[in-house]
Amino acid sequence: MVTTDEGRRKAMAAVQAMFDRYQLLAAQRPTDHTDYDREVMNSLKLVDAGLDGSVIFELCMSPNFSNLNDVMHGGAAGVIFDMATTTALCPVAKPGYWEFMGGVSRTLNISYLKAVPIGTTVRLSSKVVSIGKQMAMIQGKMTSLDGRVTYCTVEHHKVNAPVLPQHRKARLPWDDEFEKEWGVGEKNKGVSSKI
Repeated sequence: MVTTDEGRRKAMAAVQAMFDRYQLLAAQRPTDHTDYDREVMNSLKLVDAGLDGSVIFELCMSPNFSNLNDVMHGGAAGVIFDMATTTALCPVAKPGYWEFMGGVSRTLNISYLKAVPIGTTVRLSSKVVSIGKQMAMIQGKMTSLDGRVTYCTVEHHKVNAPVLPQHRKARLPWDDEFEKEWGVGEKNKGVSSKI
């Protein structure tokens, strides 16, 4: 049986592996190419994660996320939530099942409740509410650090998609632990197994 501390360590490692793999893949891009989600991936700070498909981040709302009113741009909230909710799938992933980056978005429904001033550090909480072989739904919210103010909420529906072959080549120490846990042998490395 996995203890609470061990479960948290494992969930945090699964989420961190997604960030590490993202950085490896981003480093392979042309030097003049900046991915749309790079600012978010470089700014999210992992606070907690659980094997139930939950994750908590903190994020300082930098000027790169602003609009002309010096508050968070609504479009910035979209990419922030896209990445923060997708990571909640990492602790529940299995070989061939919601691996790296958790598929693609089907819908991302954001309710904006209060403007986020630039320079504010927010807390992002996400939780997998429903997950199947092909579809998942994650809910999230962006709040003040003390939880008293809710800035916006999200419902994110995702469709599972195969991992791109070039993404499988970016190996991390986490991959060995992941494959060992799920019994993926040496002959299967680099090939997604079926569940």
